[in-house]
Amino acid sequence: MKLPHAFKRIRLQLARSKEFPAGSTHHGYEFVAPLDAQGHIDAALWKAYPKQCLVRRFWQGADDRVGVLVHKPGGSEHARWVFDYDKTRVDDDEAGYRFASHAMVPGEYVTLRDQESEHTFRIVSVETAA
Repeated sequence: MKLPHAFKRIRLQLARSKEFPAGSTHHGYEFVAPLDAQGHIDAALWKAYPKQCLVRRFWQGADDRVGVLVHKPGGSEHARWVFDYDKTRVDDDEAGYRFASHAMVPGEYVTLRDQESEHTFRIVSVETAA
């Protein structure tokens, strides 16, 4: 299936932290999402193609995890974007902190939370998802 041009492949890599003072190219995510002209995730376009919004988590020392980008309800203030790896579970979701308001632009930073921790990632590339 050919996706509209607004769909982008976004690569996140772990930013500097106590555990990784230089960040890490071996820890991160690649995901596909539709972006508007300002680089924000386009919820209306996502709704038309939710199954094409795949995510791959790569973490050195662990198997890759593959899932989908999901928009959880809750109104404009409480709605959130999550990476969901198993539809039958909620304890595996990784939530993007304020993903709706962040521009997905190289050089910017985003935070992801799971049940145990949160990590900051640098957006290293945004390319057309052909």
